[in-house]
Amino acid sequence: MTAGHLQVVVCGAGPATDVLQLAQVAGTRGWTVAVTATPSALDFIDPTAIEAATGSPIRSSYQSSPGARRSLPPADALVVAPATYNSISKIALGLADNYAMTSVAELIGRQVPTVIVPFVNAALAARAPFQRAVAALRDERIRVLLGSEDGWDPHQPGGGNERQKAFPWAVAFETATQLAKEARSAVAGHP
Repeated sequence: MTAGHLQVVVCGAGPATDVLQLAQVAGTRGWTVAVTATPSALDFIDPTAIEAATGSPIRSSYQSSPGARRSLPPADALVVAPATYNSISKIALGLADNYAMTSVAELIGRQVPTVIVPFVNAALAARAPFQRAVAALRDERIRVLLGSEDGWDPHQPGGGNERQKAFPWAVAFETATQLAKEARSAVAGHP
């Protein structure tokens, strides 16, 4: 019996190279993990290592070879990380122009506890469209780890390479598990 099932959607930004850290943390805590990649994220990740760690193939398109895709357990939590400026804007607007974004839209619609960890520079984060997107996601009860209260701020333009080393994979997992626990308690009728 597993502690839960974590669905991870990885976007095309520097920290995506380290998404295996999230899968490993979750695995050591008894969670099953499946990773879906945006088309851009495929350039950053090592599918072989992730598939070996999770036991599930990376999902990135609607098409798959016959028999290659097996059903996943229902998601107990969703982590979207590293979430790019583009992906955050799409999620907030409900745009589902690729398999990963369709998956996110559906899981949010199913009220799966969701954590989004942006990886954007300060110039992009200062834009009004981005700020509206983050506010809209938070209004939808999605946990966006961004700002001084979360200990994760945008990096300076050109500073992404250094900043990606500190990407909060463990915090994303802990937040997701806490949200999943709260959701289970609410369903069970406990405060």
